[in-house]
Amino acid sequence: MNAHTKAVVAKMLLSVDAVKLSPCKPFTWASGILSPIYCDNRRTLSYPMARGYIKMALAQAVAEQYPSAEMIAGVATGAISWGVMVAEELGLPFVYVRPKPKDHGLENLIEGYLPEGSHTVVIEDLISTGGSSLKAVEALRDAGAKVEGLIAVYTHGFEEAVHRFEEAKCPMDTLSDYDAVLEAASAQQLVDTKTKEVLATWRKDPHHWQAPTAI
Repeated sequence: MNAHTKAVVAKMLLSVDAVKLSPCKPFTWASGILSPIYCDNRRTLSYPMARGYIKMALAQAVAEQYPSAEMIAGVATGAISWGVMVAEELGLPFVYVRPKPKDHGLENLIEGYLPEGSHTVVIEDLISTGGSSLKAVEALRDAGAKVEGLIAVYTHGFEEAVHRFEEAKCPMDTLSDYDAVLEAASAQQLVDTKTKEVLATWRKDPHHWQAPTAI
């Protein structure tokens, strides 16, 4: 993604409090990873200007990078809304992928009609380690879709995620990332130079990162 889009989206995420930075009192993920950043991109849905920009940026990325796309697939639950908006903007069909099959009815894993062989672009909300995103990609491939690639609103930029997507042979791009958020936060004087340096160390080794007692 180009630097301008990354910077604009990062600024928007910060302006609507979709991103919170807290290096001394980190958030704990379900996996146990300590994180100095909390990112809830769904918050942007409540702000028409941010929502509209992200929708158009995602749609433009799909149109430019995957002109042969025949299907848009959203990853539940965070990317269902983005996927629907992108599909509507491009005039394409839409499905979404559950993290696991429903426990009743038809027990669907994929909701909607997915013709076999459909050239599909996956829309994701956030990429951390990449595990849940690639699980959706695998489900679509198992159902007969030809997954062209995945585009997300934001990524933390972990090397682990990059390697996973490479191994899965699934191209991945994002509107913004952790580095862009740090630059935007610094420009807005939300963090000072020392805090920015501490925050930068987390992305390099998130599994072993320890929160500072003070900065």
